[in-house]
Amino acid sequence: MNAAEAQDTKSLLLQNNDQYRQLATQHHELDTRLHELSEKHYLSHTEAFEEVTLKKRKLALKDQMEAIARDFSRSS
Repeated sequence: MNAAEAQDTKSLLLQNNDQYRQLATQHHELDTRLHELSEKHYLSHTEAFEEVTLKKRKLALKDQMEAIARDFSRSS
């Protein structure tokens, strides 16, 4: 699958798949929080731990989204 096909698949899933859309929303929310943390000059221990945890959660969400996209591509 090339980049254009992958983008088309993601667009279709965002429109038609509730689970994919929910995962994408959560991924975006984590990305927003990570961006907020990255703008700070210094992170407290709690914030540093939060950053690591958010990055792991975000990656797990992306893996789930990619699995859904892969399954969708195989079935279409």
